[in-house]
Amino acid sequence: MSYTYLPVDKARLFCEDVFEKHGFTREECERIVDVVLTADLYGIESHGIQRMIRYHNSIIRDLVHPKAKPEIVFETKLSAVIDGARTMGQTTASMAMNMAIAKAKEHGFGAVTVRNCNHYGIAGYYAKMAAAEDLLGFSSTNTEAIAIPTFGKQPMLGTSPLALCMPADPYDFLFDAATTVVPRGKIEIYNKKGLPLKDGWAADENGETCSDAQHVLDNINAKVFGGIFPIGGASVDTASHKGYGLGIIAEIFTGILSGGHTSPHVMNGGMGDTSFGFIALDYGMFGDKKEIKDRMSTLLRELRESPKAKGHDRIYTHGEKEMESTEEKMRTGIPANDKTIEELRQIGSYVGLRYEDYFA
Repeated sequence: MSYTYLPVDKARLFCEDVFEKHGFTREECERIVDVVLTADLYGIESHGIQRMIRYHNSIIRDLVHPKAKPEIVFETKLSAVIDGARTMGQTTASMAMNMAIAKAKEHGFGAVTVRNCNHYGIAGYYAKMAAAEDLLGFSSTNTEAIAIPTFGKQPMLGTSPLALCMPADPYDFLFDAATTVVPRGKIEIYNKKGLPLKDGWAADENGETCSDAQHVLDNINAKVFGGIFPIGGASVDTASHKGYGLGIIAEIFTGILSGGHTSPHVMNGGMGDTSFGFIALDYGMFGDKKEIKDRMSTLLRELRESPKAKGHDRIYTHGEKEMESTEEKMRTGIPANDKTIEELRQIGSYVGLRYEDYFA
């Protein structure tokens, strides 16, 4: 399978025009697409432009409501709960994190949860929003039940990521990871490429390792047994119980605190009843902000400069690869595989846009 490199500005315009054709305001389109393309720029192909087909299908299936407006259903000085009203995840998630940021700036801490919403893209985008305001940021979302618990075979938890961003120089610390070995999007990418899954990534209906990506996806879509293993794989010897526990922690910050659906009850393919959690923290509550940020920067620098294992010449800290990838892809363009290009053509045709008019 070959890749085409799409200029970032042209990809942005095409995707924004697609969402506008679906009924979103231009401002909403810009936010949605910024989240989508940030994933590609960070090198996270699973959550980038290849997800356009999923969003498109969710809109035409009426799982996403472009004209709906989120509603604040509970609020204190430090917290809030938002009903997403089946809006696009990226728009309501940004609203929620902006609320958390505003509360943190005024009171030192802000936590906002969202229920009844849709897939919001990469969790790290929202944690990074807080860091851009010189705050510590946290973000999480649950998903439909895709992950099987340790020693189980029925999906009960989501791939539910945890993301945290702490300001630092020259790169912010940005941790963003699914609580499963891989996210669903990675399974989709391997399926598009016709590649076998790695051992220990996903399970068949018997709870045993399965390398057939299509089979795993078919089981997930049919909501039968089988799914993705938690971080650590299938065995406690490889710490499966730790990923399992992290998945429950993500559920606490999302479905539980928001009063929304927990993963076993997210029934629409992750659309329409997904929950989020956001925290913004003014780390200046703990002392001089410059000194704290300098300590963080020093720790990250010491990690990067520490002795390297044989055969390796570099140690990365979380967020470093994403910034370097962004710089590269702004020059080279966003890689999209043949299957994704065909999907973009189909989407364009459906809404009345010609792919060739953007990518001649």
